[in-house]
Amino acid sequence: MSTSSVPGELDAWRDLPALQQPEWDDPAEARAVTAELSRQPPLVFAGECDQLRDRLAQVTRGEAFVLQGGDCAETFDGSTADAVKNKLKTLLQMAVVLTYAASVPVVKIGRMAGQFAKPRSKPTEVRGGVELPAYRGDAVNGLAFDAGSRRNDPRRLLKAYHCSAVTLNLCRAFTKGGYADLRQVHAWNRDFVAQSPAGKRYDRLAGEIDRALTFMKACGANPEEFHGVEFYSSHEALLLEYERALTRIDHLSGLPYDVSAHFLWIGERTRQLDGAHVEFLRHIRNPIGVKLGPTTSADDALRLIDRLNPDGEPGRLTFITRMGAGRIREALPPLIEKVSQGGAPVAWVCDPMHGNTFEAPSGHKTRRLDDVLDEVAGFFEVHRALGTHPGGIHIEFTGDDVTECVGGGEGLVEGDLHQRYETACDPRLNRGQSLDLAFMVAELYRKSS
Repeated sequence: MSTSSVPGELDAWRDLPALQQPEWDDPAEARAVTAELSRQPPLVFAGECDQLRDRLAQVTRGEAFVLQGGDCAETFDGSTADAVKNKLKTLLQMAVVLTYAASVPVVKIGRMAGQFAKPRSKPTEVRGGVELPAYRGDAVNGLAFDAGSRRNDPRRLLKAYHCSAVTLNLCRAFTKGGYADLRQVHAWNRDFVAQSPAGKRYDRLAGEIDRALTFMKACGANPEEFHGVEFYSSHEALLLEYERALTRIDHLSGLPYDVSAHFLWIGERTRQLDGAHVEFLRHIRNPIGVKLGPTTSADDALRLIDRLNPDGEPGRLTFITRMGAGRIREALPPLIEKVSQGGAPVAWVCDPMHGNTFEAPSGHKTRRLDDVLDEVAGFFEVHRALGTHPGGIHIEFTGDDVTECVGGGEGLVEGDLHQRYETACDPRLNRGQSLDLAFMVAELYRKSS
């Protein structure tokens, strides 16, 4: 493995171009904040990261499926028990659908407990003739359009750390404290089944699971796995000063782990081979991902593999493709073919959200669920044609009944978007739309197996 515990290697990124980094008004204050962050306890542990790498190695071998999802951009105000529970409940419901209906082990990874920063296409935003810094996520500045909120404030990095700790503590309590027990599958749905087509469909599946559990219990089988779940955290490793401050040398292995999350990914805008993000992440031991858009060439993919996983370690590297429904069937095959020929163990995951965003007449950014479903279908078609494993999906969703994406069993249309459009950045699937997607993915997986 190319990682090293030499601090100089962990700081080599500082000599390279680092895109999408905020300019802090007071560099001395930023240095003080990162020094304070470097003294904070870890949010995750090396052994948990190693366990996730083992699970992702199963995905590369075609033995498991990744379900990764959560907010586009978490907010500090959203780090509440109810908000976290609702997101986790939606993820668990989707995982139950996939596990039971597709008969596949599901690796559950949340876009949670750290997704507080976002890349932006422009450094500033203009409204009514007023120009202010763009909103870069709560870890950097505030969403409100005023000079005070939009100031890039390094103290927010500490708030991001503490909100991540709160969210992770809640997730651990919910997933280990009985809430995630498979016998709760009906309880997760009580508030949902009456008014939602997806909820009714889920409730029928929950009834089947109940009968299967009752049968197994009667036979004397009551595995520990039924009473809790493995849950892993992830976010885009965008703010390099934050990630570096939360990197620790594991006392058992002597190797560096970024203890801000179990899984970190490099975005489409920051995956330059000679850039700071690739340089930093190649030295940490966490399992990592890279977002690949439709302009990615097969040679780009091979060079990323050489840079980020030169030893071919299974579970180390995941490619998260975000092509758009209209391009995935042409853009994805050359990448998979070239990578497969080289024999590199890569997990392939589909992000069907980011390539399918458009602006409604009302001015709201939105996505059509049909486009999301079509990109996932294309992802499965390509893998089926090439004899490779469709390894998972990566989506933006919320556990709330928002109206940010159109379509689905509830029939949301563009005229409904204003009703509950609450995202801090990109439009998210609501709970019903997320379950619609889970049922379709389960059907596609069965067909491709």
